[in-house]
Amino acid sequence: MSRVRIRQARGRPRNRPHAVVGDKGYSFPHIRAWCRAHHVKAVIPRRSNQRRPRRGRPASFDVILYRRRNGIERSVGWLKDRRRIATRYEKLALNFRAVIDLAIVERYLSLEFSDGP
Repeated sequence: MSRVRIRQARGRPRNRPHAVVGDKGYSFPHIRAWCRAHHVKAVIPRRSNQRRPRRGRPASFDVILYRRRNGIERSVGWLKDRRRIATRYEKLALNFRAVIDLAIVERYLSLEFSDGP
């Protein structure tokens, strides 16, 4: 998280996001404690086998923000359907990024010039 750079309209980039959205695999006390210490909202559902905190009010869960995660998951899944990206044939980061850019351009063009809606 310390390497995150979020561009803004003015000024230097922010180092911390406003919220971190993750699935139940990220539901660990040390991750939630890190988010609290850095004033980052943790939108992570609790696992069914996990205890609720004993003291204090329960953490709020932003359902609407969590549902927006679906678009990211589908995009990553679509990229991983591309064999060249999933197996990472290109070892250099520059070449790998170029292949991802080509896949996104291909996707855009197929959506833009398709017959369906």
